[in-house]
Amino acid sequence: MNTGALIMMTVSCLIVTIMTIYYFIKVLKTPVRDPANDSYKDTH
Repeated sequence: MNTGALIMMTVSCLIVTIMTIYYFIKVLKTPVRDPANDSYKDTH
């Protein structure tokens, strides 16, 4: 395997990992919705 292919594999793996961590943190930081304002409350 040549160096270019190894660099491309590493960079693409890093990009996917960084995007996954970014969206995971973004979802965790969103405030929890109030259950009183939940649109699904009438289905329970």
